[in-house]
Amino acid sequence: MSLATESAAPIVVAALYKFVSLPDYQALREPLLEVMRAHAVKGTLLLAEEGINGTVAATRENIDALLAWLKADPRLQDIDHKESYTSEHPFHRTKVKLKREIVTMGVEGVDPNRQVGTYVEPQAWNALIEDPEVLVLDTRNEYEVEIGSFEGAVDPRTQSFREFPEYVKQHYDPAQHRRVAMFCTGGIRCEKASSWMLEQGFEEVYHLKGGILKYLEEVPEAQSKWQGDCFVFDDRVTVRHDLSEGDFDQCHACRRPISVEDRQSPFYEPGVSCPHCHDSLPEKTRAGARERQRQIELAKARGEPHPIGRDPRQEQ
Repeated sequence: MSLATESAAPIVVAALYKFVSLPDYQALREPLLEVMRAHAVKGTLLLAEEGINGTVAATRENIDALLAWLKADPRLQDIDHKESYTSEHPFHRTKVKLKREIVTMGVEGVDPNRQVGTYVEPQAWNALIEDPEVLVLDTRNEYEVEIGSFEGAVDPRTQSFREFPEYVKQHYDPAQHRRVAMFCTGGIRCEKASSWMLEQGFEEVYHLKGGILKYLEEVPEAQSKWQGDCFVFDDRVTVRHDLSEGDFDQCHACRRPISVEDRQSPFYEPGVSCPHCHDSLPEKTRAGARERQRQIELAKARGEPHPIGRDPRQEQ
């Protein structure tokens, strides 16, 4: 098959995942990577024995070709995916990575293929979270929650999903908190979290089917309980309620979203630091970030692909 070329058509951004037993996940890597490259699909997909997860982008025709290839495998026939659109490609590389988990919770034995909470369709979500007896938990990280969340939702203030189980153990009792509703960006984190919470003895565990992105897609803004923007893991950084690109940028040193006001701060140095991290970065990290930013600007000036470079967070 000849390499598909990109056109001026709108770019489709597809977030997809499915928990499913894939004992042959290692053998799937190369064929999947070949299909993505053949259809000019950029982004990252994760494969593990527990399933597949990731976000990719391409033209409508090429995203459809990738989805058709995935769904040809009976195990992935009903793979969950959400779509939004952008005018510029939000990814710079095509990757398929092999992992122990497709979303890292760090707890052995949690298996959403065995048990999972009750899915709640976006249209039924408002009524559920308005119930005063329901504990509404945002399973995302603190920097994501700061940008936007649902009215009345609890922010665990976690720095990573690995911290979520310990947070629940310290703050909630299955005997007292019988009804729990959870949500995340695309549905994958709360699907795994719901499986774990059922194991801990919580009786009624609900989670938003398709996550925030599906809710924003299907629930009219006039009826919405969502407040703010939604953080996404690509170059758009955030999307508004209509799924258009938001006004936030991202600090490449600490990966936090930064607002227009943040970018006016004297502590903001593009690609190097922001008001959130300027006083916590060691000089070695700053130097690495400056060099990475220099390479990005050189590549942009030459019209070359974005350099992968070094992630300064790994040096802290």
